[in-house]
Amino acid sequence: MAQVLIVYHSRTGGSQQMAQAAYEAAQTEGDALLLRAEEALPADVLAANGYLFCAPENLAALSGAMKEFFDRCYYPVLGQIEGRPYAQMICAGSDGQGAARQLARIATGWRLKEVQPPLIVCTHAQTQDEILAEKVIGAAELARCSELGAALAAGVAMGAY
Repeated sequence: MAQVLIVYHSRTGGSQQMAQAAYEAAQTEGDALLLRAEEALPADVLAANGYLFCAPENLAALSGAMKEFFDRCYYPVLGQIEGRPYAQMICAGSDGQGAARQLARIATGWRLKEVQPPLIVCTHAQTQDEILAEKVIGAAELARCSELGAALAAGVAMGAY
């Protein structure tokens, strides 16, 4: 059975909520595996047929733990996953574009196929207290995450990508 691998990093809970919503919806359409970036291995990447990457934007860049996942897995799978579909979700305090561009460049190096523009959820956290606080992602944003997870899993299961 075709599998979607959802890899996420979350420090204040926003990305975790987004990834969990996508995962639950993806499971209704096919096989999905949800892993924290720290737990995901090259073997998990190789075993999957499609990917959903979810991370916070920190200082206008991809979070360090998510970047470390890519650093650790990049070369062991290079040349072995080309053409597989991917999408990404970014939890940002302001615009999220820096993290989305960085993730897209990594996916381009792997020769993955982007099947959805980045889904960016903006929390508008701007002060130190807001940035460090636990996040609560609203129902409308979580619904968008669910839709993305379901659509990606359905497309992978049908072989549409």
